[in-house]
Amino acid sequence: MMCPFLLFKLLEGGKDAVDTEMALGWIVFLLLVSGSVALGNLHNYNVSQRCMRDINAFLWDLNQDEPKEYAALMYDSFGKMGSSVKEGNVNQPGSVQQCRSAIGPGFSAQYCQVFLKQGTIQYFVGICVPDSCREVDVKQLVLCDRLQFNQKSLLSLLPPNLINQSSQEMIMTHCLVDTVAPDASDVACMCVCCVMLAIPLAATLFTALRRSEQSSTVGHTAESCHLNVYGTLKSNGSEINGRTLEENGRNNPAGQCISQSCLSSCLQAFSLQKTSKGVFSTPFSVQCENYACLNGIRVLSLLWIICGHAAQFPVINNLDNYKTWRRAVESSPIYVFTISGPVFLAVDTFLLLGGLLSARSLLSSIDKAEDNLSLGLVANYLFKRIKRIQPLHLFTMCFTISLISLVQGGPYWFPFVETLIDCKAYWWANLLLISNLLPVHEICIPWTWYLSLDYQCYATTPLLVYIYRLKKSVFAVVVGGLLVITTVTSAAITACLHLPVFHPSTVTSDNYVLYYYVKPYTRYGPFLIGILTGIYLTTKKDQLLKEKWQPALGWFCCLSLMVLLIGLAYLLKETPAHPSVAHALYQGMHRLLWALTVSWIILACEEGFGGFIKKFLSFGFWVPLSNISFACYLTHPIFIILYNGLQETPMHYTDINFMYLFLGHLVLTLVFSSALTVLIEKPYLHLKHRSI
Repeated sequence: MMCPFLLFKLLEGGKDAVDTEMALGWIVFLLLVSGSVALGNLHNYNVSQRCMRDINAFLWDLNQDEPKEYAALMYDSFGKMGSSVKEGNVNQPGSVQQCRSAIGPGFSAQYCQVFLKQGTIQYFVGICVPDSCREVDVKQLVLCDRLQFNQKSLLSLLPPNLINQSSQEMIMTHCLVDTVAPDASDVACMCVCCVMLAIPLAATLFTALRRSEQSSTVGHTAESCHLNVYGTLKSNGSEINGRTLEENGRNNPAGQCISQSCLSSCLQAFSLQKTSKGVFSTPFSVQCENYACLNGIRVLSLLWIICGHAAQFPVINNLDNYKTWRRAVESSPIYVFTISGPVFLAVDTFLLLGGLLSARSLLSSIDKAEDNLSLGLVANYLFKRIKRIQPLHLFTMCFTISLISLVQGGPYWFPFVETLIDCKAYWWANLLLISNLLPVHEICIPWTWYLSLDYQCYATTPLLVYIYRLKKSVFAVVVGGLLVITTVTSAAITACLHLPVFHPSTVTSDNYVLYYYVKPYTRYGPFLIGILTGIYLTTKKDQLLKEKWQPALGWFCCLSLMVLLIGLAYLLKETPAHPSVAHALYQGMHRLLWALTVSWIILACEEGFGGFIKKFLSFGFWVPLSNISFACYLTHPIFIILYNGLQETPMHYTDINFMYLFLGHLVLTLVFSSALTVLIEKPYLHLKHRSI
């Protein structure tokens, strides 16, 4: 800042040509000295020469009486402190789009984030720098306080009088790329998605053409095969798909018919004409069917989870009034439908349903195999489960990786990019269904941990059913031991790690997710209760509830226990500083007790004591939603992440805002999941083994 002042004085003193010559000499001397100092500082700052040159040009143009347009745009793009800092509005995102629109002399502007820690508060500030600066350059510029306007730093600290802390520490810097550059793994994922979508679409077209062709050639017969109305050939009592023997013109026409039959069956299994049947129907007779109430329970639990995620994801880093939100959810039990309290008891409901249906399915297979539980039957049972979950799981994983690699996000997109990095390192854990055994920050597509847990529990069903059929007394001892183990383990982990039970606290507790929430040894209890319920309902020969007072007492205990489990979470909402017996008992037992309440609802509905609750849970309206529930679970976080990651400003919590967010995410999820159910999930379920 001294150079313009000296230049003015020198020129002012130059009265004649000699004085002017002396003045110009002094100017050259000062420029040489200042250039040497700048280069020396450049070396000390360890900033690239081009970056420093562009930064100096930007700051020079910004500090003029009339700043250039690009410099004003870059300065205006810097994040600045807003109001309500004490309520949680600490992030200063700035403007990504405005920064990217600025073009300076010989450079374009890029948006970077500086992550800072001030006391216990972590936040980020958005800055706009020349694209010649790398992340390491940006870090050095910030550490050396080179970004200044009117001798004041362009990065504004949070006022010490608001956060009671003035010391500041830099965590990291991150710059958003302006161009999309997918690597080989991203392209591979895109190809997998395209192939998995192209197969059912091609099969649909093939089936439509075949049916159109066959409808115009009805009555055409062959010497050994005749064409039926569905486009298959019947020969010697077996259906064979293909053309007539004369058209085949092969030495082995029967083999050709069989080969064509297998290909046609596969194509028909993948066609929309086949996969869409029954998915969206709402039968009026559903209330008379067995386990009809499961449809309502499944859908309501899914809505609970979607609502919780829709509220949880913005809370992590997008809210500008986090403390206002937290006070609201802690003060009113009505927020149990969104995120507060034991909101993810819905996950335990899904585990209960999984255990019930797994036991029912295995026992039904044993009956069809003439009461023989063989290794082949168990292998087929486990393979069917893989066929049920892995195709859509694989598609979701590849689709998410592709989406993250193609989207240019905003200042809140960076945490989701880490998911992409995790997938490239730990994708194999998802394929092997063991992702929940990894540290939670290493899970590819974090919400798919449930699929791994579900399959691990599912694989234990054959052993338990074998013990049950072998000797019921041994089965009772094994079940009792497993229930005790999962209860004691959960309580011990909670006590040793001082884990919270109230959900706003669990969001910021790494140990809660890492050691408790996703592990099979703390989650197995509800699945085991489901297995017991499934065995009883499948093998019972008489009703359990015979007296009128029994269902009345059961409903009273069930509803009271549900209210108690939710209410106790509010009483225990504070994170314990020391081992807490109350917290340990609650964490050890609340999942089992919740599973018992839901199993009672199912039992009462099946034995005719459900009343209006059974009618509500058995509405035909729930059937199509239940059919697409698996796809809904896998895809709804994608829309939430995409919406949150593309925001350029923090979101503001109000009840009406969150309600609209939930409804918007839900509608998009239902539409997208309906398509994926018929295109990806159902075709593999329709594939059958054919014996020749």
